[in-house]
Amino acid sequence: MSDDAPDLKTAYALNTPQESKRLYAQWAGDYDQSFAAREDYHLHIHTARAFVAAGGQGPVLDVGAGTGLCGGVLAELGVGPIDATDISAEMLDQAMSKDIYRDAIEADLNLGIPVQRESYSGIVSSGTFTTGHVGPDALDALLRVARHGAQIALSINAKHYESAGFSAKLEHLAKTRIQSLTLKETRIYGDLAAGEHRDDLALIALFEKA
Repeated sequence: MSDDAPDLKTAYALNTPQESKRLYAQWAGDYDQSFAAREDYHLHIHTARAFVAAGGQGPVLDVGAGTGLCGGVLAELGVGPIDATDISAEMLDQAMSKDIYRDAIEADLNLGIPVQRESYSGIVSSGTFTTGHVGPDALDALLRVARHGAQIALSINAKHYESAGFSAKLEHLAKTRIQSLTLKETRIYGDLAAGEHRDDLALIALFEKA
């Protein structure tokens, strides 16, 4: 990974959890300004609203919570309590400073989430399931901590939905472990975005734990 200042190009080039930790440790302090505001990032808003529209309620686990962008929208919509989990301690520090979350859980999703089974009635994730971050096998960790009937809303980068195995994984889970799966296509960035990724799309996967 480059030692240059963190940016979207660097984030899309991530390949390992160690690279993610290094990048987000650098980026945490000004992530909201240097990325979310500058790039007119909207995916967290779409994901939170989709969760609430589907009937999602707390307690909620915000997966890949980062600095708390998605959790902030959930809180504004009256959802709570909300816990945050992320691979980056520095990002979690920023999130917890906003007085949104009940608890912060530092975890690599590929290794599991260190909480009791069936702890949450809802799970949201915005911007985590994409290239270089977390693959489809991490869905098993989410289902372990979700209660039966829990509403789950996950954004998945549309470019990688098929190629990275998310489609196949969700189809497999739909046979026994999840139900009511729907996919909603949405833009990741708003009209003020610039650059090569301005028109990128995500799929918001909405489903319940069976």
